[in-house]
Amino acid sequence: MHTLAAWTGRSRDWLDERGRAAWIAAMVIGFILFWPIGLALLFYMIWSKRMSCNRWGRKARSLRTRDFGKTGNTAFDAYREETLRRLEDEREAFTSFLDQLRAAKDKAEFDQFMASRAQPTAQPG
Repeated sequence: MHTLAAWTGRSRDWLDERGRAAWIAAMVIGFILFWPIGLALLFYMIWSKRMSCNRWGRKARSLRTRDFGKTGNTAFDAYREETLRRLEDEREAFTSFLDQLRAAKDKAEFDQFMASRAQPTAQPG
């Protein structure tokens, strides 16, 4: 029994080194050989979160949430919060500026359309 546990541990480590594709291949082979083996591998992969998003994907999502946590240094934390607030204010100002540009462009296009409708069209003949 001890050798079975050692063998499964080595197999798990070997598959982990080769990545998600190796786990999927092992599961498919398990289904081909004897379907309960493939099903057991599938349940194990789901339970152990081997099929979840990679660590970098979760880390990138957590960085975008603006919940960086405190460092313990109050001066740095205050500086960081002030910088983030200033950047957020600049983003809002820039978004407002873009909205004004779009409105001005829309008005100019509408005015051009109305001017073209007001001009009588030359009729042939």
